[in-house]
Amino acid sequence: MTEQDRPNLAAQVLIVEDEEEHADVMAEALRKPGHVCTVVGGVAQALEELRLGSFDVIVTDLRMPTSGGKSGVATDGADAGLKVLESARTLQPNAEVVLVTAHGDVPTARAAFKLGAYDFIQKPLDLEVFRNLVNRAAETVLLRHQNDRLKAELDQAGFEGIVAQSEPMRKVLRMIKTIAPSNIPVLITGESGTGKELIAQAVHRNSKRADQRYVTFNCAGQSESLLEDQLFGHVRGAFTGADKDRAGVFEYADGGTLFLDEIGDMPMAMQAKLLRVLESGEVVRLGSNEARHTDVRFVSATNRDLKTAIAAGQFREDLFFRIKGSHVHLPALRERREDIPPLVLYACERFAGEMAAKPADVVIPRVTDSAMMRLTAYHWPGNIRQLMNVVQNMVVMALGEERPPGQGPTVELRHIPEEVRADHTADNDEGPGAHASLAGTSLEQIEKRAIRETLRLTQGNREHAAKLLGIGERTLYRKLKEYGLR
Repeated sequence: MTEQDRPNLAAQVLIVEDEEEHADVMAEALRKPGHVCTVVGGVAQALEELRLGSFDVIVTDLRMPTSGGKSGVATDGADAGLKVLESARTLQPNAEVVLVTAHGDVPTARAAFKLGAYDFIQKPLDLEVFRNLVNRAAETVLLRHQNDRLKAELDQAGFEGIVAQSEPMRKVLRMIKTIAPSNIPVLITGESGTGKELIAQAVHRNSKRADQRYVTFNCAGQSESLLEDQLFGHVRGAFTGADKDRAGVFEYADGGTLFLDEIGDMPMAMQAKLLRVLESGEVVRLGSNEARHTDVRFVSATNRDLKTAIAAGQFREDLFFRIKGSHVHLPALRERREDIPPLVLYACERFAGEMAAKPADVVIPRVTDSAMMRLTAYHWPGNIRQLMNVVQNMVVMALGEERPPGQGPTVELRHIPEEVRADHTADNDEGPGAHASLAGTSLEQIEKRAIRETLRLTQGNREHAAKLLGIGERTLYRKLKEYGLR
């Protein structure tokens, strides 16, 4: 696909420039990749377009007549672009604004970051750099729209907090929608930190029991006696210190959903008692002979391979078949790398919000391409839980740094913890040490390797790969053909 036929990325662009020839050159540069350009000659016309139209990107000169062009009476237009920017933030809050400046206006342009400018570019324009800048701004707006739409869809369906842009996770959500309305037991498996509890919550919220209790209990590290008490409860006098009757989690969740996490760590003796309860629907409190009927939707999770545990005599096969009415397996984060960028952006927004004293003070840091590329390439042994901790630390560092006036906070490569930043093992199919040294390697081979690994990182998305490599899409396509890469 060439830049001319990118209909999905075509953006509505407003160009505000009083020099007609310059405006035409900018518009022509942006029309080549498929953007739709509206050109006006001054502030007054720009405000009218902002009130009546709808734009994704606004490109405005910093200095121009405020009255609307050369034909009008030119007042002091030193801050004309800032007026356009301020109006755009109010009238077109979802759009991104790019300022075009002369060399002497750079301090003013930097100050524009306080007002929410996306970036600025100096005259004379390098059209390739200009086009790439507007493309990135358009992609930012498009990604925001996609994330907002996806978040609305997920929230409406009861999938709050779950990022599912990758096909493996979309498959998981489709499965949840199918099984949630039934009462079939659900077993959720996956490595630690993959979000098993979020999936259990989604099962409950999409079930017919959504207005009833959702009760969670972690089986790991519990002694047999304590586990039995927590699950089934006790009556007064059942043991020393039992001064009153207490219901267990099965009774407490009656009518709703009970989620037992780390069920694979449950002692064998307790597994037999749990199986009996699941088969009969009745619990007997410690110290009592009275059976109490309970009606719960049973959901469980484990990071263990239960089939291996069964073979080792550590888990009952009959219990396995009882809890595995429907099996949902969550892929590791390294198996769904497409979800990492939106997860990072979600985490930045969340932690920036937590650090702000009030909603109006929230400042969400921007993540540089190099930082995002490193985060996406890392193998994340701790999965989403580890990613959230890393991003939280990065956001704290970025927001806590002193920065020049007008320059917004930025999460950069240097903010990434050393163990993540220095890791070079992720997805390295060329063997250990393949990247230990580039000495003696031809520039052609280095370039070919960079293109191949970036394409692998972006899962074949050539458009994103071109952006990360800092080259135009046409250049990337030419090099793909030249190097015989697919």
